[in-house]
Amino acid sequence: MLKQRFAVFDAPARDFLETVRAFRHSVVQPRAAAWEAARQVPVEALREAADLGLLGVETPIAQGGLGQGFRVKLAMAEELARGDMAFAFSLVNTQNVAARLAASPVPSHRDVYAPALLRGELFGATALTEPHAGSDFSAIATRARRVEGGWVLNGEKAWITNAAVADLFMLYAQTDPEAGWRGIAGFLVDARRPGFQRGEPYALMGGHAIGAGGFRLRDYFLPEEDALSAPGEGFKLALNLVNGARVYVAAMCAGMLASSLETALDYGAERKTFGRPVIRHQGLNWALGDVANDLEALRGLFWPAGERIERGDDPVMAAAHAKKFAGRVTVPGITACIQAMGAAGLREDYPLGRHLACAKIAGYTDGSTEMMNERIGSTLLRDYGGDPS
Repeated sequence: MLKQRFAVFDAPARDFLETVRAFRHSVVQPRAAAWEAARQVPVEALREAADLGLLGVETPIAQGGLGQGFRVKLAMAEELARGDMAFAFSLVNTQNVAARLAASPVPSHRDVYAPALLRGELFGATALTEPHAGSDFSAIATRARRVEGGWVLNGEKAWITNAAVADLFMLYAQTDPEAGWRGIAGFLVDARRPGFQRGEPYALMGGHAIGAGGFRLRDYFLPEEDALSAPGEGFKLALNLVNGARVYVAAMCAGMLASSLETALDYGAERKTFGRPVIRHQGLNWALGDVANDLEALRGLFWPAGERIERGDDPVMAAAHAKKFAGRVTVPGITACIQAMGAAGLREDYPLGRHLACAKIAGYTDGSTEMMNERIGSTLLRDYGGDPS
């Protein structure tokens, strides 16, 4: 199945994805439980991933990356999440920042920051959410005030992936509260400069490798060159990034479902009850068949969404459908796999409990399942209603 999915890519992409698969088997899968027990972001493993090029999947070859497209990133996200979704999400966030800065016209961004991110010497994050502004992104209150030579920022961010370890943040702030979303601009914040105050990482059930947390900015000055996008353009850019994130989160959910199903099937083939393998009992067989059906349906949603992003087409609805379906099937699917293993499914020897916790995390990241319903519901009459004529 894995080689069949990789077959759509060219030889360099297939070779890279085989490297990802081997890394998942040798590093992520064996160590994920220990990372969670230690409640830590596995920075050494992230650096090992950097050595293999995983932090540069979308960065152009000329800037030191692999120059691959968004669908290769999706395949990488699914494969890594089979081992640990929290690790996969942490890695992808640094990769996002590296790709953005590698394309920057600013020499310090392109020639200093981006290479350090690609090598795993620095880590990156995107900072949108605030304590009182999540899905309602236009309500962010972090304020950017123009001063001579640059900007001064004040405010607080929350629920930021990699906040525990990130050095560089692509941050969004309001430049003019009267302007609403049209006042939101993008900035590059370096956590090593004065005015940045990192908070304690969140004690996040099952997902400590994601490094979620928050930080405050107090009279944080950044030079004009670190303004990444103009007021109004920052809001549009952030929404584009969120659409991409919704699709790769759906791919990560598919990875967790695939891992859980594989674990339950392997267990069911070995464990015998009433003289035959557990998997041969119809009730269990059908329950896991439902999981397999949902897994294929989920892939059937996120792959076309990824293709739209690669082509530059509008991905909003495709991303919402993929993310909504992921939120709908992943938790019950993993639960069914746990149930299929009996009490053994609760043991930490298996990854299912960690997958279950991360599936709940995925239901909130980059737009909750309820927000996907709002997005889909807003166009029901247009896209699915009858012909008014």
